[in-house]
Amino acid sequence: MARKILWALLALAPLTILARYVFDLGDVPLFVLSAAALVPLAWLIGEATEHAGDHTGPGVGGFLNASFGNAPELIIALFAIADGLPNVVRASLAGSVVSNLLLVLGLAIVMGPERALDRRSLVPQLGVVGAAVLLFLIPSVPGFSGNPERHSLAVETLPVAALLLVLYVVVTTSVLRRHREIHAREGGEAGAGWTLPVALAALAAATGATAVISEILVHTLQAFADAAGLSQFFIAIVIVAIVGNAAEHGGAVVIARRGKLKLASEIAISSSAQVAVLVTPAVALLSWLVKPTLPLAFRPVELATMAGATIAVALVIYDADARRREGVFLIATYVGFVVWFLLAGDR
Repeated sequence: MARKILWALLALAPLTILARYVFDLGDVPLFVLSAAALVPLAWLIGEATEHAGDHTGPGVGGFLNASFGNAPELIIALFAIADGLPNVVRASLAGSVVSNLLLVLGLAIVMGPERALDRRSLVPQLGVVGAAVLLFLIPSVPGFSGNPERHSLAVETLPVAALLLVLYVVVTTSVLRRHREIHAREGGEAGAGWTLPVALAALAAATGATAVISEILVHTLQAFADAAGLSQFFIAIVIVAIVGNAAEHGGAVVIARRGKLKLASEIAISSSAQVAVLVTPAVALLSWLVKPTLPLAFRPVELATMAGATIAVALVIYDADARRREGVFLIATYVGFVVWFLLAGDR
């Protein structure tokens, strides 16, 4: 019954597009409608990823979900750069790393079965997140004083972005090669469910719709912020980050509830790694085309919470066993960070 309802709710996506571009619905109700439309889209991405993972194994399945799910994040960031909102971009990217590590992984562990995690796959991906935070210090520390948007910091960002992309390619290639070998040894193709082309087509379609709906939601966030009395920083690092990663958030929880915690954990940590070492440097480099350029000059609160989230997850996956109390610990840590974000205010 629930599946039939979710299939029917996919109609919210075209309704949202019509409400925005045809009927010119007000910003606040449009925000609510677009947020609701993202829920069934996130479920569809999770559904398609699960079927793709049956054919490719959990490692490649998690990579596919992260890749498709992070496309809206990249699109949202480029729209925000073009609108002259660099602080929103950096905050939403930092928030994506933190929410995927703490909120998504925490919910997956709480909702899923208590069982072993694939530490050999998760540790290298978590390691690149930690490396990214250290590299972010190069343009960030000079940005603590003066104008964080100055051209010199954008120039300093270029080698950092290039190094992050190289790191992403090296680590991802190694992890995916290992997962392909494991999946080949354990039995190859699945015999039931969607075919791999159907699953990939559903992923692509759902991701495209998610990108459009996310863009609509971002353009209505300010009206919602004014009505709710929230700072632009809080909206970006919490609301925009969660909305931009709705696919991973919903998909990982759905998959964990079905007992596939390894795939769900791959989605959460792989998505954070992709945001840190693929989406973030890609946004910085593409900003030279979109204009204005985006220095990766993060605020201390953003750097501290990304580092803190990395350490918290490292403590959880250290023994390669997922326990519900550890999931609660991750969620509680995220809630604590959200309170900090609320108190931090704008730059």
